[in-house]
Amino acid sequence: MALSSEQRRQYRSIAHNLKPLVTVSDEGPTDGMVAELERALNDHELVKIKLSSTDRDDRQAAISDLCQRTGAELVQTIGKVAVLLRRAKQPNPKLSNLRRSV
Repeated sequence: MALSSEQRRQYRSIAHNLKPLVTVSDEGPTDGMVAELERALNDHELVKIKLSSTDRDDRQAAISDLCQRTGAELVQTIGKVAVLLRRAKQPNPKLSNLRRSV
């Protein structure tokens, strides 16, 4: 599911006011952290994550690993913060960041 530039712009504007829900430590993604990210993606669809690593290459590798393990799409990366998107099959309108913003 490749995002168009128009979709990315819309998702970035929605994510602007979000706080990071998941923090990735310097050691990289753990199984527990991936499970928490899975839960957050199922509930909210669009989530912001924070990466603690100071090395840019380590952060990019962690983001790629998370996207691959969760099936999420990378919307944006700015510094140590990334925005991930994964559409839910049955989104909850009270929890979904995409549904609440409409």
